[in-house]
Amino acid sequence: MARLFGTDGVRGVANVDLTCELAYRLGQASVAFMGKTIVLGKDTRKSGDMLEAAVVAGITSAGGDALLAGVIPTPAVALLTRELHADGGIVISASHNPPEYNGIKFFDAQGFKLPDAVEDEIEQFIAEGGLEGAVERVLKQGEEASMPAGALVGVAVEVEDACEMYIDHVVNSIQAQGIDFSGLHVALDTGHGASSLTSAEALRRLGAEVTVINDDFDGNDINVECGSTHLGPLSELMAESGADVGIAHDGDADRVMMLAVDGTEIDGDMMEAVLAVDLKNRGCLPGNVAVSTVMTNLGFVHAMREAGIEVLQTKVGDRYVLEAMREGGYVLGGEQSGHMILLEHNSTGDGLMTACQFLAAVRRSEKPVEEAIKVMTRFPQTLINVRVKDKHALDGNEAIWGAVRTAEEAMGDSGRVLVRTSGTEPLVRVMVEAETQDVADAHARTIADVVEAQLA
Repeated sequence: MARLFGTDGVRGVANVDLTCELAYRLGQASVAFMGKTIVLGKDTRKSGDMLEAAVVAGITSAGGDALLAGVIPTPAVALLTRELHADGGIVISASHNPPEYNGIKFFDAQGFKLPDAVEDEIEQFIAEGGLEGAVERVLKQGEEASMPAGALVGVAVEVEDACEMYIDHVVNSIQAQGIDFSGLHVALDTGHGASSLTSAEALRRLGAEVTVINDDFDGNDINVECGSTHLGPLSELMAESGADVGIAHDGDADRVMMLAVDGTEIDGDMMEAVLAVDLKNRGCLPGNVAVSTVMTNLGFVHAMREAGIEVLQTKVGDRYVLEAMREGGYVLGGEQSGHMILLEHNSTGDGLMTACQFLAAVRRSEKPVEEAIKVMTRFPQTLINVRVKDKHALDGNEAIWGAVRTAEEAMGDSGRVLVRTSGTEPLVRVMVEAETQDVADAHARTIADVVEAQLA
């Protein structure tokens, strides 16, 4: 049986895979494993209200209190959990996934995602019937037990100015550096998601002129051909508005992608490269180490080596980046997808904070964005996602791994191959980097064709 938790919480098609019963049990689990007071936020998906009601029922049935932050970016929930001295936080979101999906992810009292071991305990708790199951087992042992009742049942309370607290936090982090964004014109695509309520306001308070699209939402348009996974609308907006830089978020705004005025896509690797060099120059990069994943571009590794910065690579998933950062005492880590963790400022991926800190670093460099990002030269890279019936069948498939070995032998030290399963979807991801785009494309297509023939 597949594990309930993926790389970023529990996800699936809302009301089909992610049911109200499951959401109810996860709400109970938050109280059982974290504590009595839980901050709860959501993105703009239509199913958010339904799942929020179920999670609140679970929290309050277990005797906990739900602090309702409403529609709000994921990183804001991590912040509010700390600021409100809550015992934990829950976000109802499927991040960059399509509107019909939704998800539930947890933060502990410090705003960090839960370790695998705790998630495994929660999964067992749910499989055994949640709190009701626990009570029943105690009763069968001849001991007294009951569900919370009367004064012991919890309540739900709305958090006033939840988004405002997050906006202030980001704005203050830049102003404390003596920097503002006056004279900067930003094109912004909030992807019909949670950042529609926060990013434009924060950037304007910092002095930027902001032209924004997709900041409305109806619950069915989140991430649809917009935002950080579809940069076409942002590119068009930049051309129309004459903006100096483009910023795009995914549905819950825990990631960001950017565009330079010349059309260069600024992904997480490029942002991290600029941030790492800036932190090192200011003496603020402990150990001169930047943390990334095995998906990071070879160009990032080369750029960091030239800057005297060590790259520590983890398996894919911002939770693993964070684990390595906490273990080593490092402050900067990220993923190519635009998940960036700046531990000085937040405990999880934070798209708005990342964009603002990146722009602050660019300001200090006294270069325009398109020049500042030249600290890194990206190797041509091809990524093909193959939809499969059973992604877990990848491990033992000799035909696929034989195709991988053939490509690796052909490229030698001038390229690399990474084939892995998605943590949240029925996909096998085939990534190839090479000296030229044609070589990367050819090898990626060959391997993807084998994956499709074997597993699709």
